[in-house]
Amino acid sequence: MAVENTLDDRVLSAIELSVGYYSKHIKTFEQVTNILVDELQTSEALRNYIHSIRSRVKDSSHLRDKLIRKARLDRQAGLPFSISPKNLFEYITDLAGVRLLHLHTRQMNEISKRLSKHFEERSWTVAEGPLAYTWDDESKAYFESLGIKTIGRSDSMYTSVHYVLETNVKFKIRCELQVRTLSEEIWGEISHTINYPHETPSLACREQLKALARFTSGCTRLADAIFASQDEFKKLSDKAKD
Repeated sequence: MAVENTLDDRVLSAIELSVGYYSKHIKTFEQVTNILVDELQTSEALRNYIHSIRSRVKDSSHLRDKLIRKARLDRQAGLPFSISPKNLFEYITDLAGVRLLHLHTRQMNEISKRLSKHFEERSWTVAEGPLAYTWDDESKAYFESLGIKTIGRSDSMYTSVHYVLETNVKFKIRCELQVRTLSEEIWGEISHTINYPHETPSLACREQLKALARFTSGCTRLADAIFASQDEFKKLSDKAKD
């Protein structure tokens, strides 16, 4: 039986109306995404902290799939499906997405401060975040030391810092900004390809994705150590010159 056949006609109609509404405005989301990418790429304050930037807008078919999954979860929980064209852009915050990639975790201290200042000076409101998704205690402690709220993701082993930004115009558009290291991006891309939007039925793949998460976490920590060693060496060298 198709997934849609498990939902009543009212819910299916609301989903199709919402998808159609998004499709009519998808160009606006593309424009907003391009504006944010351009701002970040040309920011002098962030220039030394950004390795690269990626962006995308959600495909209409992926939105439909996401709304169907949400409707099924609402039904299982005994809740009404409440998303419609009127509130779609408020509830679904990742229709536009930008990823800021950097080299190592300890850069997040400066990145977080500089992003906050950037958003204050530009046409963005931080609707949500920053919020760090993480699965290990060391990363959790580090992000919390920066005043960033954390959410554990030991089930999926997902790691990234999220912001939900909102344009300061009458027609509110939200864009999700993800900040992560290059190592975390490797895991994210492979996991997204194999395990999203539906979890792979292969136990071997699921276990290998967990192993990859641990490996990429180790790569990030090694990068942190390399840059910390470089900073220490520079300080000792400067001190010796004095």
